Amino acid sequence: MAIEDVVEDAHDRMGKSVEALRRELAIIRTGRASPRLLDSIQVNYYGTLTPLNQLATITVPEARVLLIQVWDRGAAADVEKAVLASDLGLTPNSDGEVIRITLPVLTEERRRELVKVVARKTEDGHVAVRNVRRASIEGLRKLEKDGEIGKDEGRRAQDQVQKITDSYIGEMDGLRKDKEAEVLEV
Repeated sequence: MAIEDVVEDAHDRMGKSVEALRRELAIIRTGRASPRLLDSIQVNYYGTLTPLNQLATITVPEARVLLIQVWDRGAAADVEKAVLASDLGLTPNSDGEVIRITLPVLTEERRRELVKVVARKTEDGHVAVRNVRRASIEGLRKLEKDGEIGKDEGRRAQDQVQKITDSYIGEMDGLRKDKEAEVLEV
């Protein structure tokens, strides 16, 4: 294994951590409706847990309303149950044709709680990136110890891994800042 392989692996894995954080933050509810809010919901569809977005079309007709058009009308009751059972705190209303979810206005207290959740998820992302950095640096030190690379090469590669780490941590902090602003927006 060469230095480039270790650095490329670190780049890849850190990028995946940022994407995972991006997905996690998309699920957190703000004052506006977003179809991504329902991404985590699994519906018991004929005995199989199926993602909601594979059973229905989800649209946003108004700023605080989600509209779910279930393709198989027989599954509409299961979709309603799954939304109610989720930890999102949403109440679906069905008229037989479509399911409407009106998002309640967030209270100041709930907004503060959501900001803490955003901070916690971002910190989890930071930990994941730091774990990748640690593993990469250990890999570089092993290459150095095995005599495959010199001390100077190892030091430069470790500096490169640190710069990549700083870049991804900065990107995560930017995502956090944007999501906090979105949550606090009234």
